Amino acid sequence: MRILGYSEVVAALDPPSLVEALRQMFRADAAAPGRHHHAIPVPGGTEASLLLMPAWQAGRDIGVKLLTIFPDNPARQESSMGGSYLLFDGKTGKTLALIDAAALTLRRTAAASALAASYLARPDCERLLMVGTGALAAHLIEAHASVRPIGNVLVWGRDPQKAEKLAHRLTRHRLRVAATSDLANAVRGAHIVCCATPSETPLIAGHWLPLGVHLDLVGGFRPEMREADDDCVRRARVFVDTRAGATAEAGDIVQPLASGVLREDDIAGDLFELTRGSRAGRRYHDQITLFKSVGTAIEDLAAARLALEHVVYSSAHSTL
Repeated sequence: MRILGYSEVVAALDPPSLVEALRQMFRADAAAPGRHHHAIPVPGGTEASLLLMPAWQAGRDIGVKLLTIFPDNPARQESSMGGSYLLFDGKTGKTLALIDAAALTLRRTAAASALAASYLARPDCERLLMVGTGALAAHLIEAHASVRPIGNVLVWGRDPQKAEKLAHRLTRHRLRVAATSDLANAVRGAHIVCCATPSETPLIAGHWLPLGVHLDLVGGFRPEMREADDDCVRRARVFVDTRAGATAEAGDIVQPLASGVLREDDIAGDLFELTRGSRAGRRYHDQITLFKSVGTAIEDLAAARLALEHVVYSSAHSTL
């Protein structure tokens, strides 16, 4: 059995390879029962979450992720996510790998957004706004820049100092990253707006959205969470990662459905349909698109398989 730690997983899952692995997984047949989502009381703190997410491809691989989310951890300079992923041989049941679940989740979540953007964002996108400064932010910027010619990034966060630190850390050749405190004007000047926050009140106003923008909503994974307001939903062509997950768990979809702002028939497509070509993505240059993800276990399975293959390949060639 292989044990893959955080740094090994991040190194193994380069965005271009992982985006393509996810594309192929969504095109293939894989089983992913509904995830178990349990609320865990935290005395004196914010309620935590325990998620159990299984998936398999018959005769090939079986995987299950056990993930914890403790929202108060960043205030203690700790990651909000922890846990493990177990990968089994689908023919024998043998345990193949124990993989750091936080790293796996960060990489595959960012890659799923980039996969959606490859269908929904304009091909000439150069300006990205990153809303949120948590663990996902750097991975999302890297992933989006792998599928679109992103050269300029603005980072906005509730804590300006965190936004400044993240921008300074990520600035590099061909990618200029700066912090901003003016969220409205940053949205107005963006080609892609990516949100990864735990907000329960909308941060993005629909009347800020410029024509042709792609709005990527990642953070809200519970019905009470919300990153974009109703006007964003009204103005955009709406896509999700999976219809079953988004319509049950994502506040940016659940709440507009409940109020009548959005109907299930208004959801233009999901990643299964986009990758298989049964639904078109962006239709014209000035169209506003919105993608809402909550995650699915088949993304974890694809990422775990790719990470293990990379490590095995690298080990074999290092001994030659």
